[in-house]
Amino acid sequence: QVQLVESGGGSAQAGGSLRLTCTASGRTHEIRCMGWFRADPGKAREAVAAIEDDGSTLYADSVKGRFTVSQGNAKDTVYLEMNSLKPEDTAKYYCAADRSHCSGGYWLGAVDSWGQGTRVNVSS
Repeated sequence: QVQLVESGGGSAQAGGSLRLTCTASGRTHEIRCMGWFRADPGKAREAVAAIEDDGSTLYADSVKGRFTVSQGNAKDTVYLEMNSLKPEDTAKYYCAADRSHCSGGYWLGAVDSWGQGTRVNVSS
């Protein structure tokens, strides 16, 4: 079993930046894909970005060119660097980890482990 803890959420103005961090513990050697989803009341949950253990990445079209997902040296930590923030980026961001590839069911939300989420608010 894997436990995930997010940090780094907060408030920013449009055009600003925030950095989220997710740290995994437990059976981290089983993780193949880690990344981020976001959800807000009235909106469907959205996959935002993910990174495989080989370093390959996936991004939602809505964040391409603005957000960057990366992993720490030990690969039990994943970061989300969010630049050029927009009000529509406002949501609760959840870290997610899975034993399968990012390109499979992960992107649809079929993941093994979820964090508790961290709130991001972007004002105009």
